[in-house]
Amino acid sequence: MKLRRKVTNMSTSIQLTALKAPMSVVTEQIKTIRTNLNYSMVGKPLKTLMITSAIQGEGKSTIGGNLAVEYAKKGMQVLLVDADLRRPTIHHTFGVSNQRGLSSWLSGQLVDVNDAIYPVLDHLFVMPSGPKPPNPAELLASNKMTEFLTVVTRKLDLVIVDAPPVLPVTDARILAGQVDGTVLVVRQNFVEKVAVRQAVNALKNARTQLLGTVLNDVDIKTNGYGYGYYGTDTN
Repeated sequence: MKLRRKVTNMSTSIQLTALKAPMSVVTEQIKTIRTNLNYSMVGKPLKTLMITSAIQGEGKSTIGGNLAVEYAKKGMQVLLVDADLRRPTIHHTFGVSNQRGLSSWLSGQLVDVNDAIYPVLDHLFVMPSGPKPPNPAELLASNKMTEFLTVVTRKLDLVIVDAPPVLPVTDARILAGQVDGTVLVVRQNFVEKVAVRQAVNALKNARTQLLGTVLNDVDIKTNGYGYGYYGTDTN
């Protein structure tokens, strides 16, 4: 799967190319990612998908946001969850409030989970991270997170979880065992190979199904298109 986007400052919104430029080459590559993910789950429906990276700044939120848009454009009921409770971006991208979100629900501050979920496009809903909690890993490891994913997948076709990077914190490894599959985003000429291998091993140890890798920010002068999707062999 190939994408061609320069990663912006993580405190700002990411570019929804699938929405703003639906006929572009980049959007076609997002569609290819979606198709490959569907093929990778033959015989088992993909209900929960986690997007992560080895380190910060590799473009995981770009992939997650654009994939969510593309799945919704196909008529699927999709929820994009910002589980990066430390450095969230989804509320910026979709222009929703971050006063209530995933952290609010997990910490028991909300009675109705729907108060933290916002419709943003036809068939697409987003759940921002909510206020930054003092204990992100503990909240994500709680039974309430597991119950949340179980409940929402009964009502929706797909839940995409934008998780923190694997190596700096344990959050993604905690979430990995709760989802049907994981995609690792790797930014070319940005992250060292050893870090990618460490991330892959950490995810495998967390017993997630690693569906593949998205190579981001490819040099189009030497490699053609700007994104590439690869299988699970990253050695």
